[in-house]
Amino acid sequence: MKDWFKKGSPWIWLSGGAVTISMVMVLGLVLMIAYNGLSHFWPKPVLEFEYQLEGQASAERVIGEISRSETMTAAAMREAGFHVPEDQAVVVRHLIKRGNRDVTGQDFVWYLEDFMSNKRFPEDILVLERLQWGDFYGFLREFVIDGEVVTIGDDARRAFENTLQETSQLVREINVIERVNIGDVNFRMEQLRRQLRGLQLNETISDEQRAVLEAEVAESRADLDAQYAELEQRRNELRREVSRYAITMETMGGQMRRIPLNNIVHAWRPNEMSFFQKVGHYGRSFWDFVSGYPREANTEGGILPAIYGTVLMVLIMSVVVTPFGVLAAIYLREYAKQGPLTQLIRISVNNLAGVPSIVFGVFGLGFFVYFLGGNIDQMFYSETLPSPTFGSPALIWASLTLALLTLPVVIVSTEEGLSRIPRSIRDGSLALGATKAETLWRTVVPLAAPAMMTGLILAVARAAGEVAPLMLVGVVKMAPSLPLDGNYPFLHLDRAFMHLGFHIFDVGFQSPNVEAGRPLVYATAMVLVFLIVILNLTAMVIRNRLREKYRSESD
Repeated sequence: MKDWFKKGSPWIWLSGGAVTISMVMVLGLVLMIAYNGLSHFWPKPVLEFEYQLEGQASAERVIGEISRSETMTAAAMREAGFHVPEDQAVVVRHLIKRGNRDVTGQDFVWYLEDFMSNKRFPEDILVLERLQWGDFYGFLREFVIDGEVVTIGDDARRAFENTLQETSQLVREINVIERVNIGDVNFRMEQLRRQLRGLQLNETISDEQRAVLEAEVAESRADLDAQYAELEQRRNELRREVSRYAITMETMGGQMRRIPLNNIVHAWRPNEMSFFQKVGHYGRSFWDFVSGYPREANTEGGILPAIYGTVLMVLIMSVVVTPFGVLAAIYLREYAKQGPLTQLIRISVNNLAGVPSIVFGVFGLGFFVYFLGGNIDQMFYSETLPSPTFGSPALIWASLTLALLTLPVVIVSTEEGLSRIPRSIRDGSLALGATKAETLWRTVVPLAAPAMMTGLILAVARAAGEVAPLMLVGVVKMAPSLPLDGNYPFLHLDRAFMHLGFHIFDVGFQSPNVEAGRPLVYATAMVLVFLIVILNLTAMVIRNRLREKYRSESD
């Protein structure tokens, strides 16, 4: 046993065990997030049952999906007001997603297993995903055109399925007109308004020149007004067309509710779907999630703006932090005189890495947004004041704040990479007649490139998941437009943006409907993890190629 300890075998096993436990924990966390996130898009069977508590005169008819089940102690349920027999120790309860929030006011309700009876899965139950008020569960009874009942029964089902495809196409066309076409016209109108305001404030031009330029602006404004009127007319025509159609649904309480087709996103009958139909529904739902826009206080719809904002912020942050971090590390390692001052700078850089991220957010708000952005508005965008352009939280300030946050990581990694380059390589280059600058940029820096990429990988991993500083310098709950679009200059750094991390926080802790947002928290977290992995893998591939290209003795 003494020899075993002297050889260090226990520490080898201890290290291996710690690595194994860490890997299992990380894998378990990823699998948990993936399971809870991906299972949300699978069409679950819809249960119909009768629920009657002791003392109730009649049973309640309930229709919905089983969201999750729990085993509770009978004592806890008695304290909650339920009558449970004294000889019973535990009670099973189910959280039923019954939808129909506009009818019942509450779409998630707990039901006790002991009081549920006559369970069945009717094939004719229809589930509707709506633009407003969440999902709807019920039975299709009538198909309505212009307020008149046209067909009922099976004929109503066929008419509904055929017409829903047409109305969905029209609704998509309406969305394109509103988000793209009308958005472009509004953007150009705002540019003209700024231009006109600038002419009015410009005192260096004569009145005649100002009148000519104002006439040109007015002519352009008239053309845009005509385009806007044409688009608005087309949109109103499409709205009138899709508003003609509706269906009548029977709820679990026997009520009849009329639902317009323009409020329906998707419709399916989960209890009669085959496996391959469910797979197709799953793929379509997941694609709508990653490519759609959020709605219903972020508890419904997609996360495309959040993905856009996260990727753009990380890319801009990487472009900013890499040259500054690399140049700072090169100066500290290669040019600065090694002494107390340099050592103090290194200590400050290392300590900067431990500063809480919210402190960087406060600094970014005070320096970047109010001071730097406010002065930019005063000098270059005075025609827009008092409405700020760069003097408000925006994508550029969030990127710069995170670049400052991750700068110590890049500096330390680059310095370590430079320190690993043998002195003999530098001396050999200088002996062959190269200058110090040539030796540095053509020999030393390429050999240290893998270490620089390692610092960038660590910076991306940290920046992509940060939320606290972003809440002060640019991230918002709902962004009216994407920071990247088809309008010049295409990348709008002055716009606020959405972020996957903040979206998770908002849905998980600020949502008015916690149960509806719970699966979206896991799904968004899964997308964020996947996005970070993709960004890191890209950086790793670049690093490995550089390492192979510039392999040296130090490797």
